[in-house]
Amino acid sequence: MMSIDGLGEKWDTLFGAQPDPPPLLVLITAAVALVVVSTRLPWRIARNAITIAHEGGHALVALLTGRKLRGIRLHSDTSGLTLSAGRPTGPGMILTLLAGYVAPPLVGLAGAWLLGGNRITLLLWVAVALLLAMLVLIRNAFGVVSLLVTGALVLAVSWYATPQVQAAFAYTGVWFLLLGGVRPVVELQRLRSRGRMPASDADQLAGLTPFPAFFWVVLFALVNLAALVAGALLLTGSIRTDAGLTL
Repeated sequence: MMSIDGLGEKWDTLFGAQPDPPPLLVLITAAVALVVVSTRLPWRIARNAITIAHEGGHALVALLTGRKLRGIRLHSDTSGLTLSAGRPTGPGMILTLLAGYVAPPLVGLAGAWLLGGNRITLLLWVAVALLLAMLVLIRNAFGVVSLLVTGALVLAVSWYATPQVQAAFAYTGVWFLLLGGVRPVVELQRLRSRGRMPASDADQLAGLTPFPAFFWVVLFALVNLAALVAGALLLTGSIRTDAGLTL
C-alpha cells in the first residue's frame, strides 16, 4: 500500500510541471506519428484511437445539447456508431453530427495546450478519465476491450514510466490525434465520390441544412487543419501556455 508521502508525491507529479522535453524528442515523435498516419498497416491499427475520439465527440455534444445518449459501439473495422435520442432536426442534431470528424484534432489541440505548459502526467491521467467515462456508454464487446486496453496502456505509462518515456508517449499521442484527424476527412470524400458512404455525417448534415455535403467536408478539413497548425505551434514551443493548476 502506498504511504501518505507517496500519495503526496504522486499528487505533486500529477499537477506539477515536468521538464521541457528535448526539441529532438518533439520532432521524432512528430515523425513517428506521421509515419503511422501515412502507412497502411500502422494506420489500420492505430485508427481505432481516432474512432474513439470521433465517437466521443458525437457523444459529448449530444449530451451537451440535451439529447439522450443511447450508447456507443466501436467495431473491429475501425468504424463506430453513436446513438442518441431527441429531435431529429435542429441545432442539437446538427452540432452532434458536426462534432465527430472535428473531435480528434480538437482533442489533440487540447492535449497540445497541456503539453505546452509541461503538464505531461496530467494529460495522461485526463485521457484515462475520459476513457473510463466513455466506457460506461459502450454497448458492444469489442468497444469494451478496445477502451480497456487503451486505458490500461495510458495508465501504465502515467504510473510506472520515467518522465522521458511519458513525454515521448504523450507527444506521440497528441501528434497522432492532430495528424490523424486529417486523413479520415480525405477518406470520407474519396468514399463519397464513389457513392460508398451515402449516409455519412456530411450527407446527414446536408439533409438538415441548406448546405451540400461537400460544404461540410470542406468545413471538417478546415477545422482540422487549423487545429493541426495551432497544435504544432504549441508542441514546438512557438506558442507557450500557462497550464498551471493551483490546488
